[in-house]
Amino acid sequence: MTELLSAELLSAQARATATAHVRALTEALTEFGPAAEIATDWGIRLAGALSSGSRLLVAGNGGSAAQAQHFSAEIVGRYGPDRAPFSAVALHSEPSALTAILNDYGIEEVFARQVQAHGRPGDVCVLMSTSGRSRNLVAAAVRARDCGLRTWVMTGPVPNPLAEVAEEVLPICCPTTSTVQELHLVALHLVCEAMDAELNRQAMAEVAELPPWQPTP
Repeated sequence: MTELLSAELLSAQARATATAHVRALTEALTEFGPAAEIATDWGIRLAGALSSGSRLLVAGNGGSAAQAQHFSAEIVGRYGPDRAPFSAVALHSEPSALTAILNDYGIEEVFARQVQAHGRPGDVCVLMSTSGRSRNLVAAAVRARDCGLRTWVMTGPVPNPLAEVAEEVLPICCPTTSTVQELHLVALHLVCEAMDAELNRQAMAEVAELPPWQPTP
């Protein structure tokens, strides 16, 4: 009987935790409008940059690294309808370069040195951090800015060091790390949706500008 009561108590605690998690996410979504606007604007401008030959560089640590790599996969592959592939590099996805830089230059250079190597003026660098306090991402943002890259960051609550050195910020002002990560994923998908919509608009505009078809005499 004691074991049964204990199991029931644990089950009740688990359900309460799940309910609290969903409630926190729901509340954060009600305030997500400004972040959605930023994500949409980024997607529109990213479409212009990538279709003009620029490259996307992305990075994060831990769970944010996984989301950044998800982002690069959507760009090189596709998010929705079929389209041309575009250049996107997840800076944490090459272990040999990552560990060599870490060994020779230290943790703060692991992304910054790659930004300097791969980035060109006009490229876009998107950095993701729930805290906004990761020193290697702050260093990468500074290097990206110095190299002429557009520097956009997704963070948790502001102010934070990463937001202070970035060109543009998409903040999720929620104290719970898991909720920030979940809404970063929503924002990432909104960027992709807006990018695809803008690419489609550009393609339709090009078709509209074509001269009318004339039959061969």
